[in-house]
Amino acid sequence: MAITFELPAMIEQQLRGEWTDFDAVAKEAALVELYRQAKLTHHQLATALGLDRFAVDELLQRHQVTEDFLSAEALGSQIATLRKLVDQ
Repeated sequence: MAITFELPAMIEQQLRGEWTDFDAVAKEAALVELYRQAKLTHHQLATALGLDRFAVDELLQRHQVTEDFLSAEALGSQIATLRKLVDQ
């Protein structure tokens, strides 16, 4: 799938002057934002960008996207499940 959008010529020139492959930068930014909005999974992001999971983790760090921490309730639930498994 190809996605295109128009920019004023001056802005395009400026951005292309900053990045040798502005198209790749724009693609990466759009996909990271979709991931941030939970529209893509980690795996989908990796597939779309042709990266392994570790490279995606580094990419997300560069874009300051952090994994959400578990809520206290979710953490408590996981601890209870683990305790049940250990007691078996």
